[in-house]
This record gives sequence, C-alpha cells and structure tokens, in this order.
Amino acid sequence: MLGWLRRRSAPELPDALWQQALATYPFLTQPDAGDAQRLRELAAGFLGRKQFTGAGGLQITDAVAVAIAAQAVLPVLHLELGLGWYDDFVGIVVHPDEVVAQRSEMDESGVVHDWEEVLAGEAMEGGPVMLSWHDVAAAGTSAAQGYNVVIHEFVHKIDMRDGAADGCPPMPSKAARQRWLAVLEPQYAAFREQVIVAERFGGALPWLDDYGASSIDEFFAVACEAYFVNRERFTQEFAELTALFDGFFRP
Repeated sequence: MLGWLRRRSAPELPDALWQQALATYPFLTQPDAGDAQRLRELAAGFLGRKQFTGAGGLQITDAVAVAIAAQAVLPVLHLELGLGWYDDFVGIVVHPDEVVAQRSEMDESGVVHDWEEVLAGEAMEGGPVMLSWHDVAAAGTSAAQGYNVVIHEFVHKIDMRDGAADGCPPMPSKAARQRWLAVLEPQYAAFREQVIVAERFGGALPWLDDYGASSIDEFFAVACEAYFVNRERFTQEFAELTALFDGFFRP
C-alpha cells in the first residue's frame, strides 16, 4: 500500500483520491451534498476497518483500495447500521483477474460431483470477500449493463446477515419477510423463464446478467448491482423491484 493507507488515523480521504474514484465510477456521484459527504466518510471508515491483500502479484495501491471501498459502501449509504452490516469479516482478497475455483457437492443419492467455476468475486459467510480487480476497474463502463462485482458480493454479505443466503436481507418481522418474497419470487421466476427461453429456444436475452437465473440469492445480488449503478434502466425493466429495494436501501 502507498502513503495514505499507511496512516490509519487519517481523518478523511485525500481529495485527489476521492475525486479520482468519482471520475472513474460516475454512479458514485450523489446529487445530495449530505449523501455525498456520508459516502466519502463511510468509505474512509471502511478502509480503517478492513485489510486488503493482493493475490497473483497484484499490488494494493491507495487507488485500488479506495475504488473498492467507495463501491462497497454504496448499498449501506442510507442504512442506520452503516458499516455494521459488514462487521462479520475483515479481509478482502483482490486478484488481478477472474479465478478458477474447484467445487465439490454430494447429491441426494450420495454421488459426489466435482467441477470448476470461474469467479469474478465471492463472499463467504463470516469470512473474507474475494474480488477480481479487472472487473472492479471496469465498473465505470460495465454500469451500462448493470454489472458491478463489488456491489454484488457486498449485497451477498447483507443477505447473509440473518444466517442464510436466500435473497432476503434481515427483516424486522415474519410478515415483512413474506411481503419481500411476495415481490421478489415472482420477479425471479419470470426472469429465470426468460433466460431459459433465450438459451433453449433462441429468445431474446435479458438485459440483466443471466447469472441471476441460477438461484434467488444470485438474482437478488445481480438485481442490486443494476439498481445501484444504473437505476434508470433497472427501473424500466423492474419497476416493482425498484420500489421494493427503495423500501430497504432508502428507508
């Protein structure tokens, strides 16, 4: 790491570093001055609480860390608990590019299936977050497609706060959870059907990343990516989800 991050007691992010992040990732810009200041303060607080590790020869510079921090805190900008949503882990491992993970699972018949999965990021319950710097660095451009790996993985962290990655963040009551799923589940089913039709019968591919069709928790994370980085297009495609997410992320 370079200069500023060595001084953990620094009261705020240096202006040059912050302005560089805003210029690279325009979706971080907040029209409200209070929100803009809070985002900056949250990013600085995040950097004071987390430990970054570069893998595969990647050097964690101040600019790399600030870019990740600024995007990571966007989902908690309006949440009362703030950075407390991320207090179950410390480490963030950043690879130069995607990584190949070895997977193994036993099915109901007792047969073990092994496979490889290419990952741009991964969030482990109670554990660290892994990110591909290639994908993080390109987030300013990929926002047009509603894609953002940092937000995806940190939304998984929010989803898992109640002990389960199930597409529903912690809710104040069982009734609130039922209301959430009453909106999310039909949207997920419709999206999954669209992806199946596209893959099997040559139908139109959805705008949203089709990885969201793999499970409801992935659909939630993929949808949140687009909600935060391309709200206008996301609302055109998923107006009901925009209203749902506003109720949680902008209470």
